[in-house]
Parts: sequence; C-alpha cells; structure tokens
Amino acid sequence: MSIYALKPAFQNLLRPLVRQLHAAGVTANQVTSIATLASVGVGALLWWLAAGDRRLFLLLPLWMFLRMAFNAIDGMLAREFGQKSRLGAMLNELGDVVSDAALYAPFALLAPFHPAWVAAVIVLATISEFAGALGPSIGAERRYDGPMGKSDRAAVFGALGLWIGVGAPFPELLHWLMPLIAAAIAWTIVRRVRNALASA
Repeated sequence: MSIYALKPAFQNLLRPLVRQLHAAGVTANQVTSIATLASVGVGALLWWLAAGDRRLFLLLPLWMFLRMAFNAIDGMLAREFGQKSRLGAMLNELGDVVSDAALYAPFALLAPFHPAWVAAVIVLATISEFAGALGPSIGAERRYDGPMGKSDRAAVFGALGLWIGVGAPFPELLHWLMPLIAAAIAWTIVRRVRNALASA
C-alpha cells in the first residue's frame, strides 16, 4: 500500500484549479520547473540556516504538500490538455530526483541522523525512481509501487520536519529511522523491478 493510491482523489480536488491554469496559459513544463527550483531553494535554505533555527524545518511539511500538488497539476495539464512532450517527461523524472536530494540533504546536518545514511536514502530514492521509469522501456507501465515511493517519502520527511520544527525531543531510537527508510526504499526498488517484469 502506498499513499500514491490516494492520487486520483487528490487530482479531483485540484481539477478546477488545473482548468484555470490552462485557461491562463500555464504549461505543464512551467509547473514542473517551478516545483524543482522551489524544492532546491527550500533545501538550500534549510541547509544553510536551519542548524541555527530549527523552526525553519516547519517549511518542509508545507512544501512537501505543495510539491505533491504541483506534481499532480503538471501531470494533469500534460495528460488532459494535450501537453505531453519528450522534454516534459525528462523534466518530470529529473526534477523529482533533484528535488528529493535537495530536500533530504539538510537532515545530514542534524543529530542523531548519520550523514552516510542520509546519503544512502538519497541514492536509493534516485534508484527507485529510475526503476519505476524503466518500466516503459521493457513494455510495462511506469511503476509507482510502494512501500516507500515518492509520496510516501514526502509524508515521512514532512512529518519529520514538523517534529523538528516544533522542537519535539528526539527519542533515542530515532537514529534508526534513516536505515529503516533506506531499507523500505530498497524493498520498493525490488517490487518495482519485479512487478514491471511481471506486467511486461
């Protein structure tokens, strides 16, 4: 089960806004690019400033939610308003991995998270999206299997940002969180590869 399963209901809520954006001349590629640049900006802000004021991590749950909305909007503009393009497909996949790396990296600066495990999460997240995107190359569909897909990671890191931002104390066992996330992403990679092969 993945949070991605809730995407159709989320899209239905956004559909009136998407129609307005299309009428205003906004394109899917513009939305994708803005979301990526904003993610890099939020990640850079947290990297440089949040160590001095952890309340800035409250930006993370807000932006994770908005980013999911941006991701849904660009897909709907592309599919429902004839804006699909090769460039858009490239921007979508590359934008996701760049955004993830930028938003996860600041956690490497915070105890009890070990930088090596944060790096492992970033690398595995990139591989998981690559594994999902490879589906069409073997005659399968693009895979979004969980348990730790993009939407699931957004929920986990958004909740973690909220916890840090409000100044809640860190339990002793929290240093195991990044290894657990890494393990869940590794299992996600296995499931995406296996299910893509099965459906091809």
